[in-house]
This record gives sequence, C-alpha cells and structure tokens, in this order.
Amino acid sequence: MAVSGVVMLLYLVFHMLGNLKVFFGPGDLNGYAAWLRTVGEPFLRYGWFLWIARCALTAAVVVHGVAAYQLSRRDLRARPQKYAHQRQRATYATRTMRWGGVILALFIVWHILDLTTLTVNPHAEPGHPYQNIVASFSTWYGGGIYCVAMLALGLHVRHGFWSAAQTLGANNPRRDRTLKVCANALALVLTVGFLSVPVGVMIGVVR
Repeated sequence: MAVSGVVMLLYLVFHMLGNLKVFFGPGDLNGYAAWLRTVGEPFLRYGWFLWIARCALTAAVVVHGVAAYQLSRRDLRARPQKYAHQRQRATYATRTMRWGGVILALFIVWHILDLTTLTVNPHAEPGHPYQNIVASFSTWYGGGIYCVAMLALGLHVRHGFWSAAQTLGANNPRRDRTLKVCANALALVLTVGFLSVPVGVMIGVVR
C-alpha cells in the first residue's frame, strides 16, 4: 500500500505542475498536452507514453485499493468488537481515511469521464484541454465536485505520507518532526495547486 501510494504521489506532483500551465494560456497547456503524446518518439509510437503511464497508474490505484480492503478486513478480524471507550487522539484525516479513499475513487471515474473521454463535459473539444477545463469548471457542479475531491485529497496525502514513511522505515524519533512537516507542506501545496485551477476559472482569471 505504501509503495503504490508513493507512485501515485509522484504522479500527483507532476500532474499538478502540468495543470498550472493553464494560467499561461491555451497555447501553453494545449502544447504541453500535445507534447505528452510525443514523449519517447521515435522509440515509442505516438501516444504510447500516455497509455503506458495510464496503465501504470491504474495498476497503482488497483493495488492501493486492494491493499486498503485487505488491511481493513485484517483490522476487523483482529478486533471484531468495538472498544468500550473510543480514543479521540486520532486526527480527522486518520478517521476519514477510508471515506476519503472512496471519495477519491469516485472522483477518478468522474474526472476521466469529464476531461479524458469528455463524456460528461458540457462543451467538449477533443485535443483542446484548456477549453475543456474552462468548460467543466464554469459549471457549479464541475467546479464543486473538483474542489471537494481536492480537499479530500489533501487530507489523504497528509496522513498517507506519514503512514508510508512509517511503513517503509523512514521514520525515527529524530526524523518524525521533519516528516510531519513535510507531510503537512506537501498536502497543502497539492491542495492549493489543484484548487487554484477551478478557482481561477470561477473568478475569471482563466477563461
């Protein structure tokens, strides 16, 4: 679960950086999207890099979800009865980790239908991601769904980064404080970075 989480986290960082090109205009974002389809040429054929990346990311998501389910079932078997007194020491992100994962899984399906297959995009223009982003986030539901999902993502990343560090043995008493700061900072940067795009469309900065 930790390794698949790290793979997805790296993808999110690069995906956010790519999304921020929307603030430089349609030429930059559409050009970047077109360039992604030519990565690896002539060794790879046109568009192959994107499909390889999609397959790898899909595998990471499936592994992450299966691992989460297995860990959940293991927890239930280990403690079939609830504690008589619930501790409140867990953070909000910890308590909502599972529901956050469900929200993000549903969002991934919506996101693909909205900006990849363009099935639910109100004014789809194949090959024009900038225009499709503006069309999607110009609707209250498009921007709303995205904003809620990104807030869930921030909480998920914050707790997930710290959990992965523990699982992979990166933490120790001397590093714990630094790792927690990194978890908070990374979650904040990703949340603000992703949210800036729909907010930019909503307030007219991106149009």
